[in-house]
Amino acid sequence: MHKKLTIFFSFIVIIIAAAGFIYYNLSLKPVKAEAGNIITVTIPSGANSNKIGAILEENHLIRNKTMFKLYSKINGLDNKYKAGTYDISSSMDVKAISEILRNGKGFAETIKFTIPEGYEVRMIIDKLVELGLGERTKYEDLMKNADFDYSFIKAIKREEGKLEGYLFPDTYEVYKGSDEKEIIKKMLSRFDAIFNDEYKKRAEELNMSIDEVITLSSIIEREAKLEKDRKIISSVFHNRLKNKMLLQSCATIQYILKERKEVLLYKDLEVKSPYNTYKNQGLPPGPIASPGLKSIEAALYPDDTDYLYFFALDDGSHVFSKTFKEHIQAQNKYK
Repeated sequence: MHKKLTIFFSFIVIIIAAAGFIYYNLSLKPVKAEAGNIITVTIPSGANSNKIGAILEENHLIRNKTMFKLYSKINGLDNKYKAGTYDISSSMDVKAISEILRNGKGFAETIKFTIPEGYEVRMIIDKLVELGLGERTKYEDLMKNADFDYSFIKAIKREEGKLEGYLFPDTYEVYKGSDEKEIIKKMLSRFDAIFNDEYKKRAEELNMSIDEVITLSSIIEREAKLEKDRKIISSVFHNRLKNKMLLQSCATIQYILKERKEVLLYKDLEVKSPYNTYKNQGLPPGPIASPGLKSIEAALYPDDTDYLYFFALDDGSHVFSKTFKEHIQAQNKYK
């Protein structure tokens, strides 16, 4: 009986400890995840972490003053905060706020960067590293492990390249010194907000998973040069999928080659890869780039056409055909 009670109480202690750990980490998160308010606060001379926490909580800059005090104790910061007047954003987490107070600077330095539509993960990493926003090896490890708590990631079946297509192309502003995981999470959070319930419902109507929608969106993103062609190109791929035809997208070949060649050679089309849509039926295993909102909408809401073929002209526009014969005639006419 005594042994059973010991096990029971040990179990209760473990549950309480786990709950405490989760609550602690949640308390360190920003009050506002997206753009926050800039609030001016004054930290008096001699204020300890308990007093500072109370000031920050009163101004809605942190979630819990006790957790701020605990964070300060754990990290040895209790006597390292500097008095002064600070401009602090409610979108900052406790780590960023403590850094400002520790350095005695009025506001944390930020860096703005833009991820263009159609960028691949490797290109996004290149850009972030060039800007001094983290280390390549850490980003590559994050991409490989894909250890992020989002339902759209957990639903992906493939083992590799889980984040390809989900680092949403947009302009971001991050605090200098933000770690690699925080930056990637910011982009994933943006995707999570963009791909709303309406889009999820529409994907179900098309009998497609979110991953399949983003895979198709990424191909459309890489194929379409002009806005007017986007939904027509989508209709071609939808029609080909329905007719069990090869997609034959040059963009998928460029993804395999890791080179965006203007002109593909016949030998390029023979490359062995599950991403080769000239050899493998259906969609490739995953996205080939990060699609923008317009391409996602095009994949979900294609134009109603009978087109099965298209090719690009020098000005970026496309010529569409219903039959292979028309396709060849159009190529002879324009090329």
